[in-house]
Amino acid sequence: MAQRSLSRRATALGVVVVVAVVAGGAGAVVATRLFPPTVHLDTPVSQLKPGPALAGGVSIPAIVSSVLPEVVSIDATGDLIGVTNGGPFGLGGGQTGAEFKSAGTGMIVSTSGLVLTNNHVIAGATSVAVTLDGTHTALPATIVGTIPSHDLALLRIDHPPAHLHTVTFGDSAALVPGDAVIAIGNALGLQAGSPTVTSGIVSALGRVVTASIPTTGQTETLDDMIQTDAAINPGNSGGPLVDSAGDVVGMNTAAAGTTSDGTQAENIGFAIPSSELIAELPVLEHGGTSGAPGAFLGVEVEDDSSALAAQFGLPVSQGAVVVSVLPGTAAAQAGLSAGDVIVAFDGHKVTSAAALGAIEETLHPGDQVSLSYWTSSSERTVTVTLGTRPAS
Repeated sequence: MAQRSLSRRATALGVVVVVAVVAGGAGAVVATRLFPPTVHLDTPVSQLKPGPALAGGVSIPAIVSSVLPEVVSIDATGDLIGVTNGGPFGLGGGQTGAEFKSAGTGMIVSTSGLVLTNNHVIAGATSVAVTLDGTHTALPATIVGTIPSHDLALLRIDHPPAHLHTVTFGDSAALVPGDAVIAIGNALGLQAGSPTVTSGIVSALGRVVTASIPTTGQTETLDDMIQTDAAINPGNSGGPLVDSAGDVVGMNTAAAGTTSDGTQAENIGFAIPSSELIAELPVLEHGGTSGAPGAFLGVEVEDDSSALAAQFGLPVSQGAVVVSVLPGTAAAQAGLSAGDVIVAFDGHKVTSAAALGAIEETLHPGDQVSLSYWTSSSERTVTVTLGTRPAS
């Protein structure tokens, strides 16, 4: 199960820091013993300035410096709801009714002070504040809207300062495994206003993740996720996953914990693709879904593309490719099967998996809507009666 990367300031954090300091000290002692002052090494010393680079020679520090002003640290407080532990990492803690303090990350999406983050960062919060990069002043913020089923939330800084910098969204549909990415966030809540940076690659696309929420004890299943080996730690939630152009291609959301057989996962993090963030922003600006039971078609989908169409012989190169169909759902009753491509839903063109999800969010259980899709040989249009999205 994946663990939401929500940071809670626990005494264990101090232990980790102390161990790190002690380990650093021990290393210094060993280094001194190996290389006393009288030893002269022949190894040449490079005059080049440090600065890891991505493919094409793009400097990671240069990318980071351009993105940091667009990122905020988030601190939230509220009451724990029936939580006695936090799952495999013990990040939940506390007893029912106890106060929680959580730390996460957000992305500025408007100069008027709108901040996009994960819903689990602020779920159950009674007080939320954000801290801009390079500052130490926590600015009060208000929750504008949430979409719990997609783990998204939109905040508004109550009194936003002038000249805010906003993120630029990239094209997550253009990502391929092996692409370089950088994760930025308030890891472990160590210091608000001073984000942590890690780098890696896109490991896989279209992952389905079941993740736990420490502050509520609930779990949710998220699909079409980007998998990356860039380290995503507690507190990174809601922060940007950026490409080599500094554009946001995903929202850091969860890190793998343990597998079903108890194996500890390593270097596996997950991010919500930018295509979904873009599609859901209008819904969030209008209050989101507020956790109300939503409509449910019953399919797992991923983005169609020219490459995917060529690889599998799909008749169209734009839409939502059906990966699986849940038995007994509207999709199953409509005759959908894996490999079909949904191209229209409720009279709206479907260009991606996120677009399908965004349309579904506007509908209600029991609605009868049209659905157009391609099989391997022909296009079909049917009318489906939507079900109710199952509880997490």
